[in-house]
Amino acid sequence: MEGDLVIPDTAQGVVVFAHGSGSSRHSPRNRYVAEVLSKAGLGTLLFDLLTPDEESDRANVFDIGLLAERLRESTAWVRGQDAAAGLPVGYFGASTGAAAALWAAAEPDNEIAAIVSRGGRPDLAGPRLAAVRAPTLLIVGGRDPIVVKLNEEAQRHLHAESRITVVPGATHLFEEPGALEAVAEHARDWFSTHFLQVST
Repeated sequence: MEGDLVIPDTAQGVVVFAHGSGSSRHSPRNRYVAEVLSKAGLGTLLFDLLTPDEESDRANVFDIGLLAERLRESTAWVRGQDAAAGLPVGYFGASTGAAAALWAAAEPDNEIAAIVSRGGRPDLAGPRLAAVRAPTLLIVGGRDPIVVKLNEEAQRHLHAESRITVVPGATHLFEEPGALEAVAEHARDWFSTHFLQVST
């Protein structure tokens, strides 16, 4: 698997990105969020959940269990890096990547400090939601009513700390002026707060 790992010298933690269907580690939206997190002193890993050959099979793109396993493998790799030793790890998931992040975080041997979902489909994590222990922020666009409802339904199954944040006027891809900036700021604050709680 290919990825881009950036860990500032004084990193508070590392955020592993899980992109959605049809996207990759080169997603400009995720790269923008990663840049904001990096400037705030957070490490980031953007990587491809599937190989090019695997992506050609659409079934793999929506195989949440497979994506979650790749995410866990990448998390273990990050924890094995000297620069990340002992740092808390969080997940930032978009679309189906949010379901993979929640699925992976529900595993009993995978301690995750915080999760942020952007326009995500947490409902696709299904019965795994109740086992998630990480504080979870669900960011949705105000003009994305179907996804808002799906997030509200998924939140009812989360037993960990959770919050839904609606970005007014934003559609599913947060392409409107200021929308992605709002996502990045909410994510930065959520990760910074919960990484600090783990470290103290």
